[in-house]
Amino acid sequence: MGVPEIRWLKQLEDENSKLKRLVADLTLDRSMLQDVLKRKW
Repeated sequence: MGVPEIRWLKQLEDENSKLKRLVADLTLDRSMLQDVLKRKW
């Protein structure tokens, strides 16, 4: 594997980490909203 491939792989790993954090945040938001709705009704 050459340097360009390693840089590209690192960029993909960084993007993957960001997307995983985004999904985790959205999942938490959804869970909190569902909890609020259950309590409200």
